[in-house]
Amino acid sequence: MQAANRLQKALKRGDTSYGAWQMLSGTNLTRTMCRAANNIDWLLVDLEHGNISDDGMHEIVAAAAACGVSPVVRVVEGQRWMIKRALDAGAHGILAPMIKTVEDAENVVRASKFPPEGERGLEPLLAVEKFVEQHPHGGPVIPLRGFQYFEQANSSLVIAVQIETKEALENVEAILAITGVDVVFIGPFDLSLSIGCPLVDVNNPDERLVRAMDSIRDAAKAAGKAVGIYLDTGLQGKEFALKGYDMINIQTDIVSLRKIFSQEFAEVRVNQVET
Repeated sequence: MQAANRLQKALKRGDTSYGAWQMLSGTNLTRTMCRAANNIDWLLVDLEHGNISDDGMHEIVAAAAACGVSPVVRVVEGQRWMIKRALDAGAHGILAPMIKTVEDAENVVRASKFPPEGERGLEPLLAVEKFVEQHPHGGPVIPLRGFQYFEQANSSLVIAVQIETKEALENVEAILAITGVDVVFIGPFDLSLSIGCPLVDVNNPDERLVRAMDSIRDAAKAAGKAVGIYLDTGLQGKEFALKGYDMINIQTDIVSLRKIFSQEFAEVRVNQVET
């Protein structure tokens, strides 16, 4: 299973892992995003703020995995049943938002792990096929059995918790000490609101936010854990990779669509004025 989890492999190698964010439903969109570049390791399926149903999540997870990209599902705050559904669908990882306390993070781990490490119930029938390494050129496919999924899942899934509140910032070292938390993932916009310095210009963040993000990164490095962040440009991604971030979002579907449409229609207006 670990061999098929592209995100986990990158993190274990110490490589920066780049991904994209899907908020709109549809597997054609999923496949387009996953095949747009060969260095997309993971696709975030956003059930917290996105327009994606439970059925849609199942289909997107399957489509991403079939492209050789690790599907990671962001659930809604405190909804353990959504963790169950995402992992049963075959997600390679979970992103839990609005974590505030050690107890919050421990609940996520318990919901994500089979006993004795957690409390997850066993239903591997849909999940197993999402961890078969893809052989698009006709090579043999080695199937994964249900009992193999059970034996390997606890060590083959990536559990990421979002640090996006003042409380989580204050508790980050204790959260990082929890066995089973693999990544602390910074939500810069919500974090900026929570600490009283709203992020209005991503190119000119308040120094308080910069210090907060640096402290989260440094705590993760000290704990031997990975640190991730939500960004929306490749230039930002390069900058934060140099700063030592491990899991970086580069593009979001609806943001990219809005940006491209705006740019291209603005170009038409310029041409019309010139003529």
